[in-house]
Amino acid sequence: MAFELPPLPYAFDALEPHIDAKTMEIHHDRHHGTYVTNLNGAIEKHPELAGKSVDELLRDINSVPDDVRTVVRNHGGGHANHSLFWVTMKAGGGGEPSGTLADALKSTFGDFSSFKDTLSKAAIGQFGSGWGWLVKDGSGKLQVVAKPNQDSPLMEGLTPLLAWWNTINWDEVAKRFSA
Repeated sequence: MAFELPPLPYAFDALEPHIDAKTMEIHHDRHHGTYVTNLNGAIEKHPELAGKSVDELLRDINSVPDDVRTVVRNHGGGHANHSLFWVTMKAGGGGEPSGTLADALKSTFGDFSSFKDTLSKAAIGQFGSGWGWLVKDGSGKLQVVAKPNQDSPLMEGLTPLLAWWNTINWDEVAKRFSA
């Protein structure tokens, strides 16, 4: 099974003025496209990995053969991270979530403003590239974690929910939280 670049669920210019169309096009088509191409190249060297999803590969990164582990970590992580990134944004998104996700954020962080501050500090605190994440642990509790480069929370057994927060698609994040 070859990995594929997922289509954006909106037009390149849909998130303006937060992210301009050219930035979206370059980031999606070129950057994310390169992650997919390089991940597929690594998997071709080890056909036994071909039936695994990117999430499975990252969750069990230490079982990936040494000669392609770094490529799978970097490019598989880039593919997984960006695939989530695109669907957790939408035109006209943002604001605050509601329902059980809102309750969990309040329970964990005190209030929505504290959550935003915690996530922002995690993202801004990365040297160079990296991500600030809202994740769910194995017991269903929320955390904010920071990961360098294209490292994925999946590699630590965490479920990534959100890696951005302007124009958030809270319905998508709530769906992932409830799963």
